[in-house]
Amino acid sequence: MNKVEKPYMNSYLAGFLLGLVLLSAFFVTGRGLGASGAVKSVVITTIGNVAPESVADNAFYADYFSEGPGPMKNWLVYLTLGVLAGAFFSGAMSNRLGFKIDKGPRISSATRLIFAAAGGLLFGLGAQFGRGCTSGAALTGMAVLSTAGFLTMMVIFGTGYVLAYFFRKLWIK
Repeated sequence: MNKVEKPYMNSYLAGFLLGLVLLSAFFVTGRGLGASGAVKSVVITTIGNVAPESVADNAFYADYFSEGPGPMKNWLVYLTLGVLAGAFFSGAMSNRLGFKIDKGPRISSATRLIFAAAGGLLFGLGAQFGRGCTSGAALTGMAVLSTAGFLTMMVIFGTGYVLAYFFRKLWIK
């Protein structure tokens, strides 16, 4: 049985809706969007569960556990869970659910997964060095007309454009 895929959303409409979500985040929470804070909350909670003595001895970790509801009650965790649920719902509604590794003709699935994992790790590390992911540093930064937001976006896309030249043979014929 062949699945009939629905077309993707118009990119201009999707961008407009993303802008409304960002505006809503500013209105409701007083801050913009960013997902790297959710990853940090998960990592800190994991460290707290695996090695609680390390948390007690480290001022950085102790701040997350000393007061308040704890790192997993951060609204960014719920935002990230909502993004994952929304992606699943979108895939289900458009008949795109399934496991498929998109790759070029000259690359194996294992190599594709290694490159994807390495890229994700490097991007996550960069998000921590840059004190925010693309949503937080670039999208939210540009929304408040921050010079750093515009520079971040130019560096992210510029670096991707330059590096694509070196990795293009992995993806195209």
